[in-house]
Amino acid sequence: MSILLLCGPKHVGKTSVAYILSALCNWEVIDLDELVTSQTGKSPRVLYQEGLALFRKAEYKALASSLVGQRSALCIVAAGGGLIDNEAAIRLVDSDNVIVVYFAVSADTAWERIRAEKSLPPFLNTETPEATHRALHERRAAAYHDLVQRKHGWVIQAEDKSSYTIAKEIASIMKSINHE
Repeated sequence: MSILLLCGPKHVGKTSVAYILSALCNWEVIDLDELVTSQTGKSPRVLYQEGLALFRKAEYKALASSLVGQRSALCIVAAGGGLIDNEAAIRLVDSDNVIVVYFAVSADTAWERIRAEKSLPPFLNTETPEATHRALHERRAAAYHDLVQRKHGWVIQAEDKSSYTIAKEIASIMKSINHE
């Protein structure tokens, strides 16, 4: 049994791709944000506002519970955009049978998608939210690239691709891996 961990910036399409992959390949989907909400009764945004440590602990517990269990097939886990900043959660990823797939987009694209929201996420409530975002995006992208290398995963260039196109690309890669 393997876990396919979809990770990348906020609004890059991880959850949409996960559900399309599920439909294409009949794989189980776990959305970490939904799991955090069901386990705590609070959204990730509310938990974050109550305290970063509280949110990280809930995120860790959700990931840990998604990595256990008897599954006969591949399971897709759609992670939140900041999972890479959760050291305990990344240790779980490093120690388990997890295939990491990072969805890469430019900082500008990620910023435009975030700005389209009704309100900025709490971690961008700063004097200069765009500059804060850019610095965070660049640091996280480098960290995700390192994780992909450690785990022998792969980077999907998601800049101008639809969720369906990305899902088909991942399905094709997984099919070629399974036939080797």
